[in-house]
Amino acid sequence: MDLFSRSWAALLAAVAGLPDEDFARPSGCTGWLVRDLVCHLVIDAQDVLITLATPAATEPTRDAVTYWDVSDTPPTGDDPLDALTVRLAAAYGEPWLLRFHLDDVGSAAGRAAALADPGLRVGTRDEVLTVDDYLSAYVLEWTLHHLDLVAHLPGAAGPPAEGLRRSRELLEAIAGAAFPASFPDEDALLVGTGRRAPTGAEQAALGELAGRLPLVLG
Repeated sequence: MDLFSRSWAALLAAVAGLPDEDFARPSGCTGWLVRDLVCHLVIDAQDVLITLATPAATEPTRDAVTYWDVSDTPPTGDDPLDALTVRLAAAYGEPWLLRFHLDDVGSAAGRAAALADPGLRVGTRDEVLTVDDYLSAYVLEWTLHHLDLVAHLPGAAGPPAEGLRRSRELLEAIAGAAFPASFPDEDALLVGTGRRAPTGAEQAALGELAGRLPLVLG
């Protein structure tokens, strides 16, 4: 849960430090500008608040690894919900409004996570998880979106090293195989989720695992 808080705080700080012009630059999410990604983070923060306020009485059906629905088809940006996010982001008009809303809702989500009982069972997406597993899954969400945020912003700070390391562990558990030790954590995440294509050397190092990539998480 501490790692959730550190990963989220780093992502919020990165958004808060962006100059206005960066909101119109591309993000690492196909079809989305940085402003669209930030709008998605507002929705993510709302989802965290909703889930933490939705206790469940039944046994967990998923954990931090099985939380994810995995496909091998990268998003195109044409999904109706993705398109809605783009329209909603444009409706904010000014970057400061997006910054304000993310800080407001995001700070509340961070406080709620810090106060939550790790063993409490909560419901989301018609599944049940413990709070600990739910927040652990979101370490991967925050870390990947932090990489998306800074994909075309070389001067922006990236995600914390411990978040990258834990996210790699989760992705390897999802894949059922370890990435080569020669892959830095960031590259394992980018290549593993299809955010960039592997180089020839990386393809060779991946061996059989290459045929199971990308792991598109939803």
